[in-house]
Amino acid sequence: MEPVIITHAAFAAYERIYRANLINSISGYKPAMLIGTQNPHGQTNLAIFSSLVHLGANPALLGFIQRPLGTSGHTYFNIKDTGYYTINHVHENFLTQAHYTSANFNQDVSEFTACRLTPQYLHHFPAPFVQESHLKIAMQLVDEVPIPYNNTRLMIGKIAFLVLPPSCLEPNGNVNLQQVEDVCISGLENYHRVTRIASLPYAKPDELPW
Repeated sequence: MEPVIITHAAFAAYERIYRANLINSISGYKPAMLIGTQNPHGQTNLAIFSSLVHLGANPALLGFIQRPLGTSGHTYFNIKDTGYYTINHVHENFLTQAHYTSANFNQDVSEFTACRLTPQYLHHFPAPFVQESHLKIAMQLVDEVPIPYNNTRLMIGKIAFLVLPPSCLEPNGNVNLQQVEDVCISGLENYHRVTRIASLPYAKPDELPW
């Protein structure tokens, strides 16, 4: 069977949801993360993101893409107002609750409450963690990079501290995501289990295995 060829020009002709599913799927498996924030008045917010990227280990930086600001943008404005947020891994046992944080709730509705997840405050950090998550990251905003082409923003934060079970931290520094039943996302609504299939050594040109 011949492969399907879909050009950039063809995308515009697709129905909106079909196009969104297609383009979101071709980037492959993505992390499922809940970003927790709180505004200066104490109103909490929680939203699922799949655009988290590693930007560097020294200093320890993570980034995520903020979509164009429309009628919501609560996560963005809370981060800009306070400078702090949390990143919480999603696990199988609260996957459905995590997914529904993507609903367009009013600003005065906390997704923690609406989606039956528990805000947790640790080490005097000013943003809420998700108690149900086993892997939590405290973040401080350090930069914001506008992407004018599609009106998105790369939000860059430094890691203030990590919270994770000692049993999933391996001797070489790797975190065993399978042990805590992490999930990942393909497209906008398809979730998958994380399964390690290999652990290969650091690649050196004079130590090729073939």
